Amino acid sequence: MDARQMKLNSRIFWTVMAGCLAVGSVLPASSFADDTQTQKERTATARSIIEQRRAAMRGDAAGREKVEVRKSSQADLAKGDITFDDLTFDIEKGEVFDEKKLTKELKFLNGRKVRLRGYMLPSTLYKETDIDQFVLVRDNQECCFGPGAALFDCVMIEMQPGRTTDFVPRPVMVEGKFVLDTEKYQYPGGEGPDGASHMAVFRIEGLRVR
Repeated sequence: MDARQMKLNSRIFWTVMAGCLAVGSVLPASSFADDTQTQKERTATARSIIEQRRAAMRGDAAGREKVEVRKSSQADLAKGDITFDDLTFDIEKGEVFDEKKLTKELKFLNGRKVRLRGYMLPSTLYKETDIDQFVLVRDNQECCFGPGAALFDCVMIEMQPGRTTDFVPRPVMVEGKFVLDTEKYQYPGGEGPDGASHMAVFRIEGLRVR
């Protein structure tokens, strides 16, 4: 892929993501409507789903058990075998990111080769094959990225030069270099929806996706 094509792909990628963020939630393109009231109702519904999911994870939802936290052992971290639970740190939705809150585990992983399992977020893709950039999220409910989502529930994937992948709806394992990037994914001016300052702070420079 030449430099011009890579630049074009990058522009399309960020344009698509900006569109996703503008509506206050990640929704399929087919759901967009001109009617303002209808859009507000859809946004409210999406936010409700997000809150229900978080309640379920905390064990607050009726009839639901708290989701088991599965952090990797130090030996697994050293090997680069990580989970999304290893990426958590103390930050609330809508809170301005503070680099001082990053855990020692995250600082340990910075710059290391890792393997992380998750889902490719369809709403951030501009094609289904030969993909070189996408968002990896914890689950397939499409509520782990953008306004109202936990900052640590998504990882930006930028495939290394010459490497691409194809979209699949099932979980994938991404292998590559883990990077703490506190600059690249800030909202313009550091001010985003609900007062958040960043859309992401993690990146993996992907070597392969399987």
